[in-house]
Parts: sequence; C-alpha cells; structure tokens
Amino acid sequence: MIDKSAAKPLHWATSPGLVDYVAATAAMEARAQLIADGRASELIWLIEHPSLYTAGTSAKPDDLLDPGRFPVYETGRGGQFTYHGPGQRVIYMMLDVRQRFGGDVRRLVATIEDWLIATLSGLGVEAFRIRGQTGVWTSVPVRGRAEAGDAAKIAAIGLRVRRGVSFHGAALNVSPDLGHFAGIVPCGLPQSGTTSLAALGIDLTLKDVDKLLREEFERMIGPSEPAPPPL
Repeated sequence: MIDKSAAKPLHWATSPGLVDYVAATAAMEARAQLIADGRASELIWLIEHPSLYTAGTSAKPDDLLDPGRFPVYETGRGGQFTYHGPGQRVIYMMLDVRQRFGGDVRRLVATIEDWLIATLSGLGVEAFRIRGQTGVWTSVPVRGRAEAGDAAKIAAIGLRVRRGVSFHGAALNVSPDLGHFAGIVPCGLPQSGTTSLAALGIDLTLKDVDKLLREEFERMIGPSEPAPPPL
C-alpha cells in the first residue's frame, strides 16, 4: 500500500494541442532534475504528440518496419518501439520514487498499471496485466465470434529513473489511428494486437479521460493540485 499522507500534493498539468516531442522531453528531464534537487514539486503532465515513433533502450532495429513513415526518436526510457500521435493520451510522470514508493521501481510500475486498470474500469473497459509483460491489456472480439476475445494492448508503460526521480511514463490509446502501429512491432511483441477506447466503441474525448485519470490517481496514489504545463 502507498502511504498517501507521506507525500505532498504534486502538480497536475495538461498541455493543449500537439506538443513537439524533443521540446517536451527536454522540459520533462529538466523538471525531473529540479525535483531531485528539491527545487520543484513532482509533476503529472498530460500531453499529446504529433505522429512519431520512439525507441526505448531495448528496441531492436528490425522492429522498425517502416522507418520512413514518421520521425523516429531514440529515448532513454525502458522498453522497445512505440507509437505516439493524435488521440493518444501520453502521461509523463516525474515522481519521487524514493518518497512515494520506497525506491522500488517495480512497485511504481505495478501501481501505474493498477491506476490505468482502475481508470479503464471506470470507463467500462475490463483491463488486465499479462504475466511477464509491462502495460495494460484488454480483450477484443475475434473476427466472427463477438463473444470471444484476444488480448490487445491499450496502454503502454516506459519509464526511466534518475537520482530517484522517474520520467517518461505511459500512453493510453483513446482514439489514435491504430493503423500507424503497423510501422513498428509494438513493444517488440509481433503477435500482439493494439486497441483503443474508440476501437472498443467508447466515444470519449481526451478531456473526458483526463478527468477520470486524475480522480483515480488521487484515490489510489495521492493528492494533486493544478499547475501550468512546462511548455
């Protein structure tokens, strides 16, 4: 369990529109440094990027199937290739892992998964983990058998921790163009499908999803207070 009383309220910010990836990464890393130095509050930053691919520290070159489709950025987060783009809620998490999670990164990741699963449950989606994988999954109908389902990923997680502070975070598929995932092997899992709230027939805006994300975060992890975004 998390001792929610042990941490001060963190800042919660949302950037409107599409935000440049390089600028966002620089701002995120700068904030994480300030948090580590004790000069800034922790931050949850909700953002949306133009279409691009990112390569985590475990990315395999052969998993980039269509390198000319979108810009590709190497990043220091864990994981493999993923897609970011319009209609996807990217959640950057600059958290004091020592204070909130006793320095346990696995506990941090599990808590993020729990948070996303609870949020999706509130939106009417039964989501779950898969043993040995990071992220959140749900069942989608098998073609011709609406009552059956295969697992498809609806949220990815990729983090880095430096000086006890996390950065990067998670990406929840609200209504992105799922065809854009075809340019990569998402998360290095060639047999895995990818889905979204829209593909599951749930018509919500990012703002709708953001409201429940914050409610569930405060219920499960701790209080927050609104703040202007870094960009």
